[in-house]
Amino acid sequence: MPINKITASKRGKAALAAAIVAAGVGGWQTFKDSTPATPPPAVVLATNTLIIPWEGLALKSHWDQFAKIWDICYGETLINGKPVQPGMSFTKAECGAMLKRRVFNDYYMPLVRKVPKFTNFPVSVQAAMVSGAYNFGVGGMIGSRAMALALDGKYREACEAQTAWNKAGGQVVNGLVKRREMGDAQRIGEAEVCVSGLTP
Repeated sequence: MPINKITASKRGKAALAAAIVAAGVGGWQTFKDSTPATPPPAVVLATNTLIIPWEGLALKSHWDQFAKIWDICYGETLINGKPVQPGMSFTKAECGAMLKRRVFNDYYMPLVRKVPKFTNFPVSVQAAMVSGAYNFGVGGMIGSRAMALALDGKYREACEAQTAWNKAGGQVVNGLVKRREMGDAQRIGEAEVCVSGLTP
C-alpha cells in the first residue's frame, strides 16, 4: 500500500490531456494506428511525463549505484541487445529516438500482447503500467498485484498497488516512493497520473 495519500491532481489531468492531443496530432486515432512514429496516448504520457523526468538524461554512460549496472540516455541498460559499457556516448536526439522506440516496442507492445484487454484500461492506468514496466520490467508488471487488480476492473486499487515497487536492494528508497506515488515539485508520480485519469 502507498506510504502517502494518492489523489488526482490538476497537473496529472493536464498531462493526460496533453498526451491525448499529442497522440492525435501525431496521427494516432486507434490502436491499429499505433507505431513508434504515431504512438498511442499511453506511450506519449508514460514517455514524456513519467519516464523522461524520472530517469534523467545521461549522454555518457554512467554507473547506477542502486541497480549496480551501467546505463545511458534515459536509463537504457542495453544497446542493440548488449549491456551498456563505460565510455559510451549518444546525442540527445539519439537518446530521444531510442527511448521512443523502446517504450513502444519493448514495454507497451509486450503488455498489449500478453495482457488481455490492456488497451481497454484507462489511458492513465496504461501509462503508469508502461512506466512501471520500463523501471522494473515487463515480467514484474504482468505478474504484479496491480495488474491482477486492473484486470478485475479495480483501477484505483491497481494504481495504489503499483506503489509497492519502491525498493532497491531490499530497502525502501525515497526517490522510488516519490516516483511511484505523488511525485515531487517538478515531477509527476505514477499513481498520481494513474488516478488522475479515473472517473470519480
